[in-house]
Amino acid sequence: MSAPTIRTAVFPVGGLGTRFMPATKAVPKEMLPVVDKPLIQYAVEEAIEAGVERLVFITARGKTAIEDHFDQNWEIHAILTARGKDAALEELNATELTPPGRVVHIRQQEPLGLGHAVWCARAVVGREPFAVLLPDDLVQARVGVLRQMVDAHARLGGNMIAVEEVPADQTGRYGIVTPGAESGGVVEVRGLVEKPKPADAPSRLAVIGRYILQAEVMDALAEGRRGAGGEIQLTDAMATLIGRQPFHGLRFEGRRFDCGDKAGHLMANIAFALARTDIAPALRPYLAEVAARA
Repeated sequence: MSAPTIRTAVFPVGGLGTRFMPATKAVPKEMLPVVDKPLIQYAVEEAIEAGVERLVFITARGKTAIEDHFDQNWEIHAILTARGKDAALEELNATELTPPGRVVHIRQQEPLGLGHAVWCARAVVGREPFAVLLPDDLVQARVGVLRQMVDAHARLGGNMIAVEEVPADQTGRYGIVTPGAESGGVVEVRGLVEKPKPADAPSRLAVIGRYILQAEVMDALAEGRRGAGGEIQLTDAMATLIGRQPFHGLRFEGRRFDCGDKAGHLMANIAFALARTDIAPALRPYLAEVAARA
């Protein structure tokens, strides 16, 4: 029997974005553009590509721009229609998530960590498996990472995380996997530890911001245990499921950009722009000129 369809995706978007101040003083970091689309839209489009039906945004104070972005704006519709701006109208339509009830916004009232943010979605998720997407992790891929994971999950069931190797000196920035057997890019997860020092890391295989989780993770999160940084860590809750349910990591196909980092965000803009036929011809000569002067 195949694994249940993943109908719900949770987007924890309540962070302050302090690394991008002052740009994020009044604009949510998830609304920062990569070329001409905000980060959150890339994540939403990836979820929809994977067959997700319900989108749950875990927000915080000052994040209403995300709600507005995915709402309908009849005034702009009317202006674009009157001016015959068909291409712009098509792009606008892509941001309007219909039908009503497909989108849920939940306020995370305290910044208690990623695990707490996910737990805030418990009433909407119910007892079904669900996905979590972190918009800061943007992946340039032919097939979206979550689609790749959903396909693998249909064969394997249980819990699944996206993973990739990171430099040894960066293990303290990620959840790190204790790997088991591996076949076809799927790795058995035998353990998880949040942000270990390089000397203590069980591997360099890091958890990237895509997850398919069973509802039992909510039971572990409900205990409110604090982990690294004094926060409720999703990694710690996931670790309680290892040995009780199937748990795998998928080495996804694609190039990841850490858009929570300034350099990573700039690299993503360049990479995505170079993939655009309307931008690349003008951009390539400029990049060559910059490289020659460097």
